[in-house]
Amino acid sequence: MGFDPSWLLLGLSAAFALGWLASRFDIRQWRREQRDSPKAYFKGLNFLLNEQQDKAIDAFIEAVQQDPDTSDLHFALGNLFRRRGDYERAVRVHEHLLSRADLPTSERQRAQHGLAQDYMKAGLFDRAEQAWRTLSGTPYDTEAQLALLNLHERSNDWRAAVQDAQALERDGAISYTGSYATRIAHYWCELAVEADAKGATADATEALRQAQASAPNAARALVMAGQRAQASGQNQQALTEWRKLLTAHPGSFGLVAVDFAKCAVACGAEANEVPRALTEINALYLQKPSLDLLAALAVLSPSPQAQHQRAAQHLAVWPSLSAAGELLRLRSAENSMAADPETAQIAAAIAQAAKPLQRYRCAACGFEAQRYFWHCPGCLNWDTYPPQRTEDLG
Repeated sequence: MGFDPSWLLLGLSAAFALGWLASRFDIRQWRREQRDSPKAYFKGLNFLLNEQQDKAIDAFIEAVQQDPDTSDLHFALGNLFRRRGDYERAVRVHEHLLSRADLPTSERQRAQHGLAQDYMKAGLFDRAEQAWRTLSGTPYDTEAQLALLNLHERSNDWRAAVQDAQALERDGAISYTGSYATRIAHYWCELAVEADAKGATADATEALRQAQASAPNAARALVMAGQRAQASGQNQQALTEWRKLLTAHPGSFGLVAVDFAKCAVACGAEANEVPRALTEINALYLQKPSLDLLAALAVLSPSPQAQHQRAAQHLAVWPSLSAAGELLRLRSAENSMAADPETAQIAAAIAQAAKPLQRYRCAACGFEAQRYFWHCPGCLNWDTYPPQRTEDLG
């Protein structure tokens, strides 16, 4: 029996018809998926605009399932997980992106940037440091350097912070203060504090020298230089350092005014430092009156009559609870009223009411403290504490 060519023609026609039907089915399915994917995406955006993060995440997950190759949806999902505090899922999203061999270089860097942010927010500083360093030489380089600086500050790795800030300074990056010199000086001062706490005096001296070399007129370095000189009994050297502070940062002089006065007295009458210091502090008090300067004047001129007169004048011009309490204390001492129970009760009430006003307050976040901070414990910013107590700020 011979082969009939008509069967071949019929088979080819059937194959063509089946292929055409399959292609039409695939096209319809693809169009439906493409139509559904934007719907889920826009639904997620709508939830996000209405601050419904949980529903937005569900919508984006649906969109990702429908179109698993769309990296933008993954980025949106990862950012939402991070904002919600679900750092583990955010890490998984960005690691999934990085595992894709077909991801373009720009999007791979973007995914690495997202992963670094995830680790940073999660407090995994070791992993965050490694992730940020991977971004060196990319468009995220400056941001990575800033993040590393922040990371090293938070972990108190001051030597690494010095290197970060120096690199940023060399690259021309601008901080909120305009230069990193003062920040670098702060880092060296922190190293000096750590060295002093360990009894490593030579290391502390070298760190403080580096601080002054980085920013010769930085207030903190001058304050610390005088304090270390005073602690070692070098009162004349302490006065020299603090006079530099008085010239460069008169507003910060109140932080050391009383110690300055004590050093002047300790130098003795032959040094003629007391009259000179009295003149200097009086001149500053006329420009920037404060209770710290008033206390320093009391050390230099301890006459009860002079103290009473200064306290009364201060209270008249700059009324405050602390000034009122000081004047009451002086009057009690002069008139021997200390044994009067009513006077004692009034003095105690004034002292109690004045305590909250005798604090320093961060200008950035409002964190208050009894002692002065160069680095705010609340917002972790530098030099955001005015060097006057809230009561003196008026």
